[in-house]
Amino acid sequence: MENKEILKRPDWIKAKYPSSKEFSETLKVVKNRDVYTVCEEALCPNISECWKNKTATFLIFGNICTRRCGFCNIKKGTPLALDEREPNKIAEAIKELDIKYAVITSVTRDDLKDGGASHFSKVIKTIKNLNQETKIEILTPDFKGDEMAIKTIVDAAPDVFGHNMEVVRKLHKIVKKKPADYDISLDFLKKIKKIKPDMITKTGIMIGVGEKKSDVFELISDAIDARVDIMAIGQYLTPSTSHYPVVRYVSAEEFEEYKEYGEKKGIKVVSGPLVRSSYKAREVYNTLCHLR
Repeated sequence: MENKEILKRPDWIKAKYPSSKEFSETLKVVKNRDVYTVCEEALCPNISECWKNKTATFLIFGNICTRRCGFCNIKKGTPLALDEREPNKIAEAIKELDIKYAVITSVTRDDLKDGGASHFSKVIKTIKNLNQETKIEILTPDFKGDEMAIKTIVDAAPDVFGHNMEVVRKLHKIVKKKPADYDISLDFLKKIKKIKPDMITKTGIMIGVGEKKSDVFELISDAIDARVDIMAIGQYLTPSTSHYPVVRYVSAEEFEEYKEYGEKKGIKVVSGPLVRSSYKAREVYNTLCHLR
Protein backbone atom coordinates (compact mmCIF):
# COMPACT_ATOMS: atom_id res chain seq x y z
CA MET A 1 0.00 0.00 0.00
CA GLU A 2 1.40 3.39 -0.96
CA ASN A 3 2.00 6.19 1.52
CA LYS A 4 0.68 9.55 0.44
CA GLU A 5 2.06 12.90 1.53
CA ILE A 6 -0.99 14.92 2.49
CA LEU A 7 0.91 17.93 3.81
CA LYS A 8 1.50 20.81 1.44
CA ARG A 9 5.15 21.79 1.25
CA PRO A 10 5.62 25.38 2.47
CA ASP A 11 6.93 27.91 -0.06
CA TRP A 12 9.92 28.68 2.14
CA ILE A 13 11.13 25.09 1.90
CA LYS A 14 11.01 24.73 -1.87
CA ALA A 15 14.31 24.33 -3.70
CA LYS A 16 15.41 26.53 -6.58
CA TYR A 17 15.21 25.26 -10.15
CA PRO A 18 18.73 24.47 -11.42
CA SER A 19 19.68 27.05 -14.02
CA SER A 20 23.16 28.53 -14.31
CA LYS A 21 26.24 28.25 -16.47
CA GLU A 22 28.16 26.71 -13.58
CA PHE A 23 25.42 24.14 -12.99
CA SER A 24 25.58 23.09 -16.65
CA GLU A 25 29.37 22.83 -16.50
CA THR A 26 29.22 20.61 -13.40
CA LEU A 27 26.57 18.41 -15.02
CA LYS A 28 28.75 18.07 -18.12
CA VAL A 29 31.77 16.90 -16.11
CA VAL A 30 29.67 14.42 -14.12
CA LYS A 31 28.24 12.90 -17.30
CA ASN A 32 31.48 12.92 -19.27
CA ARG A 33 33.41 11.26 -16.46
CA ASP A 34 30.65 8.67 -16.01
CA VAL A 35 30.33 9.15 -12.26
CA TYR A 36 27.31 9.24 -9.97
CA THR A 37 26.35 11.94 -7.51
CA VAL A 38 23.99 11.67 -4.56
CA CYS A 39 22.81 15.13 -5.61
CA GLU A 40 20.98 13.54 -8.56
CA GLU A 41 20.22 10.05 -7.25
CA ALA A 42 18.71 11.24 -3.94
CA LEU A 43 16.96 14.31 -5.43
CA CYS A 44 18.84 16.69 -3.13
CA PRO A 45 17.07 20.06 -2.81
CA ASN A 46 20.41 21.88 -2.75
CA ILE A 47 21.66 20.66 -6.12
CA SER A 48 21.17 24.05 -7.78
CA GLU A 49 23.18 25.96 -5.18
CA CYS A 50 25.93 23.36 -4.84
CA TRP A 51 26.43 22.70 -8.54
CA LYS A 52 26.41 26.43 -9.24
CA ASN A 53 29.40 26.60 -6.88
CA LYS A 54 30.97 23.59 -8.64
CA THR A 55 30.66 21.31 -5.64
CA ALA A 56 29.08 17.88 -5.71
CA THR A 57 28.76 14.86 -3.43
CA PHE A 58 30.01 11.85 -5.35
CA LEU A 59 28.28 8.48 -5.00
CA ILE A 60 30.45 5.37 -5.26
CA PHE A 61 29.80 1.59 -5.47
CA GLY A 62 27.38 2.26 -8.35
CA ASN A 63 23.84 3.60 -7.93
CA ILE A 64 21.94 0.52 -6.68
CA CYS A 65 21.61 -0.10 -2.93
CA THR A 66 21.12 -3.47 -1.24
CA ARG A 67 18.94 -1.96 1.51
CA ARG A 68 15.39 -0.63 1.34
CA CYS A 69 15.13 2.36 3.66
CA GLY A 70 11.69 3.95 3.48
CA PHE A 71 12.96 7.50 2.99
CA CYS A 72 15.56 7.04 0.26
CA ASN A 73 15.16 7.63 -3.48
CA ILE A 74 18.26 5.67 -4.53
CA LYS A 75 17.50 2.52 -6.54
CA LYS A 76 17.19 -0.76 -4.65
CA GLY A 77 18.07 -4.19 -5.92
CA THR A 78 21.02 -6.31 -6.99
CA PRO A 79 24.06 -4.11 -7.74
CA LEU A 80 26.55 -4.60 -10.53
CA ALA A 81 30.18 -5.53 -9.86
CA LEU A 82 32.36 -2.70 -8.56
CA ASP A 83 33.88 -0.50 -11.25
CA GLU A 84 37.65 -0.76 -10.76
CA ARG A 85 38.07 2.47 -12.73
CA GLU A 86 35.81 4.37 -10.36
CA PRO A 87 38.57 5.74 -8.06
CA ASN A 88 40.33 7.29 -11.06
CA LYS A 89 37.11 8.63 -12.58
CA ILE A 90 36.13 10.33 -9.31
CA ALA A 91 39.62 11.77 -8.80
CA GLU A 92 39.71 13.10 -12.37
CA ALA A 93 36.25 14.70 -12.04
CA ILE A 94 37.38 16.44 -8.84
CA LYS A 95 40.48 17.72 -10.60
CA GLU A 96 38.53 18.96 -13.62
CA LEU A 97 36.04 20.80 -11.40
CA ASP A 98 38.91 22.12 -9.26
CA ILE A 99 37.15 20.97 -6.09
CA LYS A 100 39.11 21.80 -2.95
CA TYR A 101 36.74 20.03 -0.58
CA ALA A 102 35.38 16.73 -1.87
CA VAL A 103 32.52 14.79 -0.28
CA ILE A 104 32.26 11.09 -1.09
CA THR A 105 29.38 8.85 -0.09
CA SER A 106 28.05 5.50 -1.28
CA VAL A 107 25.15 3.15 -1.54
CA THR A 108 25.15 0.26 0.94
CA ARG A 109 26.70 -2.94 -0.43
CA ASP A 110 25.90 -5.78 1.96
CA ASP A 111 26.78 -8.14 -0.90
CA LEU A 112 30.50 -7.30 -0.58
CA LYS A 113 32.71 -9.13 1.92
CA ASP A 114 33.98 -5.96 3.58
CA GLY A 115 30.96 -3.85 2.65
CA GLY A 116 33.18 -2.05 0.13
CA ALA A 117 35.58 -0.57 2.70
CA SER A 118 38.69 -1.45 0.66
CA HIS A 119 37.17 0.22 -2.41
CA PHE A 120 36.33 3.30 -0.32
CA SER A 121 39.99 3.35 0.77
CA LYS A 122 41.18 3.21 -2.85
CA VAL A 123 38.92 6.13 -3.76
CA ILE A 124 40.29 8.27 -0.92
CA LYS A 125 43.92 7.47 -1.74
CA THR A 126 43.46 8.05 -5.48
CA ILE A 127 41.84 11.43 -4.88
CA LYS A 128 44.71 12.41 -2.60
CA ASN A 129 47.32 11.36 -5.16
CA LEU A 130 45.76 13.43 -7.95
CA ASN A 131 44.44 16.34 -5.86
CA GLN A 132 46.98 16.90 -3.11
CA GLU A 133 45.40 20.14 -1.81
CA THR A 134 41.85 18.74 -1.69
CA LYS A 135 40.28 17.92 1.66
CA ILE A 136 38.14 14.77 1.71
CA GLU A 137 34.97 14.17 3.70
CA ILE A 138 33.36 10.75 3.51
CA LEU A 139 29.91 9.52 4.45
CA THR A 140 29.75 5.75 4.72
CA PRO A 141 27.23 2.96 5.37
CA ASP A 142 27.44 1.07 8.68
CA PHE A 143 29.46 -1.91 7.31
CA LYS A 144 27.35 -3.92 9.81
CA GLY A 145 29.56 -2.44 12.53
CA ASP A 146 32.71 -4.25 11.33
CA GLU A 147 35.62 -2.57 13.12
CA MET A 148 38.18 -3.80 10.55
CA ALA A 149 36.19 -2.13 7.77
CA ILE A 150 36.16 1.11 9.76
CA LYS A 151 39.91 0.85 10.37
CA THR A 152 40.55 0.28 6.66
CA ILE A 153 38.94 3.64 5.93
CA VAL A 154 40.51 5.47 8.89
CA ASP A 155 43.93 4.31 7.65
CA ALA A 156 43.24 5.97 4.28
CA ALA A 157 43.14 9.27 6.24
CA PRO A 158 40.04 11.18 5.16
CA ASP A 159 39.76 14.62 6.76
CA VAL A 160 36.21 14.00 8.03
CA PHE A 161 34.61 10.60 8.62
CA GLY A 162 30.82 10.71 8.56
CA HIS A 163 28.10 8.16 9.21
CA ASN A 164 24.45 9.20 9.49
CA MET A 165 22.16 8.15 12.33
CA GLU A 166 19.33 9.30 9.98
CA VAL A 167 16.40 9.20 12.44
CA VAL A 168 15.71 9.07 16.17
CA ARG A 169 15.87 5.79 18.05
CA LYS A 170 12.14 5.00 18.24
CA LEU A 171 11.69 5.39 14.45
CA HIS A 172 14.86 3.65 13.32
CA LYS A 173 13.36 0.22 12.69
CA ILE A 174 10.32 1.78 10.99
CA VAL A 175 11.99 4.30 8.68
CA LYS A 176 15.44 2.75 8.11
CA LYS A 177 14.45 -0.90 8.60
CA LYS A 178 16.66 -3.90 9.38
CA PRO A 179 19.56 -4.66 9.17
CA ALA A 180 20.10 -0.97 9.96
CA ASP A 181 20.14 -0.44 13.72
CA TYR A 182 20.37 2.67 15.90
CA ASP A 183 22.91 1.16 18.29
CA ILE A 184 25.06 -0.25 15.48
CA SER A 185 25.25 3.25 13.97
CA LEU A 186 25.99 4.87 17.33
CA ASP A 187 28.66 2.29 18.10
CA PHE A 188 30.09 2.82 14.60
CA LEU A 189 30.79 6.47 15.44
CA LYS A 190 32.38 5.46 18.76
CA LYS A 191 34.66 2.98 16.98
CA ILE A 192 36.05 5.69 14.70
CA LYS A 193 37.20 7.66 17.76
CA LYS A 194 38.51 4.49 19.40
CA ILE A 195 40.72 3.81 16.37
CA LYS A 196 41.78 7.44 15.88
CA PRO A 197 40.76 9.83 18.68
CA ASP A 198 41.57 12.99 16.72
CA MET A 199 39.58 12.02 13.60
CA ILE A 200 36.80 14.54 12.92
CA THR A 201 33.50 12.66 12.93
CA LYS A 202 30.11 13.70 11.65
CA THR A 203 26.54 12.48 11.65
CA GLY A 204 23.23 13.66 10.23
CA ILE A 205 19.54 13.21 10.94
CA MET A 206 16.19 14.00 9.33
CA ILE A 207 13.27 15.34 11.32
CA GLY A 208 9.61 15.65 10.47
CA VAL A 209 9.07 11.87 10.38
CA GLY A 210 7.08 11.56 13.62
CA GLU A 211 9.62 12.26 16.35
CA LYS A 212 9.13 14.42 19.44
CA LYS A 213 11.56 17.11 20.59
CA SER A 214 12.69 14.85 23.43
CA ASP A 215 13.66 12.19 20.86
CA VAL A 216 15.91 14.66 19.01
CA PHE A 217 17.49 15.86 22.25
CA GLU A 218 18.19 12.22 23.14
CA LEU A 219 19.89 11.61 19.80
CA ILE A 220 22.01 14.76 20.10
CA SER A 221 23.09 13.65 23.59
CA ASP A 222 23.94 10.17 22.28
CA ALA A 223 26.07 11.72 19.52
CA ILE A 224 27.89 13.87 22.08
CA ASP A 225 28.56 10.79 24.22
CA ALA A 226 30.04 9.18 21.09
CA ARG A 227 32.32 12.26 20.77
CA VAL A 228 30.88 13.23 17.39
CA ASP A 229 32.22 16.62 16.26
CA ILE A 230 29.60 17.74 13.71
CA MET A 231 25.88 17.11 13.35
CA ALA A 232 23.58 18.06 10.47
CA ILE A 233 19.82 18.32 11.11
CA GLY A 234 17.43 18.80 8.21
CA GLN A 235 13.78 18.50 7.22
CA TYR A 236 12.74 15.19 5.72
CA LEU A 237 11.25 15.63 2.24
CA THR A 238 9.64 12.52 0.83
CA PRO A 239 10.80 11.71 -2.73
CA SER A 240 7.38 10.37 -3.77
CA THR A 241 4.02 9.13 -2.48
CA SER A 242 5.41 5.58 -2.34
CA HIS A 243 8.10 6.60 0.17
CA TYR A 244 7.74 7.22 3.89
CA PRO A 245 5.46 10.26 4.34
CA VAL A 246 6.31 13.63 5.85
CA VAL A 247 4.53 13.84 9.22
CA ARG A 248 5.19 17.55 9.79
CA TYR A 249 7.20 20.51 8.57
CA VAL A 250 9.48 21.76 11.31
CA SER A 251 9.67 25.47 12.13
CA ALA A 252 12.83 27.54 11.83
CA GLU A 253 12.60 28.21 15.57
CA GLU A 254 12.71 24.50 16.37
CA PHE A 255 15.74 23.97 14.13
CA GLU A 256 17.47 26.81 15.99
CA GLU A 257 16.55 25.24 19.31
CA TYR A 258 18.37 22.03 18.38
CA LYS A 259 21.40 23.99 17.20
CA GLU A 260 21.60 25.92 20.46
CA TYR A 261 21.09 22.79 22.55
CA GLY A 262 23.88 20.90 20.78
CA GLU A 263 26.39 23.72 20.67
CA LYS A 264 25.94 24.48 24.37
CA LYS A 265 26.98 20.88 24.96
CA GLY A 266 30.00 21.09 22.67
CA ILE A 267 28.97 19.69 19.27
CA LYS A 268 28.98 21.77 16.08
CA VAL A 269 25.41 21.72 14.71
CA VAL A 270 24.20 22.75 11.26
CA SER A 271 20.41 22.88 11.45
CA GLY A 272 17.75 24.05 9.00
CA PRO A 273 15.02 22.90 6.60
CA LEU A 274 17.25 22.22 3.58
CA VAL A 275 20.33 21.09 5.51
CA ARG A 276 21.76 17.78 4.34
CA SER A 277 24.89 15.92 5.49
CA SER A 278 27.17 17.47 2.91
CA TYR A 279 25.55 20.91 2.78
CA LYS A 280 28.11 23.68 3.47
CA ALA A 281 30.54 20.89 4.44
CA ARG A 282 33.66 22.88 3.63
CA GLU A 283 32.50 25.93 5.57
CA VAL A 284 31.65 23.84 8.63
CA TYR A 285 34.99 22.02 8.46
CA ASN A 286 36.89 25.30 8.24
CA THR A 287 34.96 26.75 11.18
CA LEU A 288 35.59 23.69 13.31
CA CYS A 289 39.30 23.65 12.51
CA HIS A 290 39.52 27.36 13.38
CA LEU A 291 37.95 26.66 16.79
CA ARG A 292 40.29 23.77 17.56
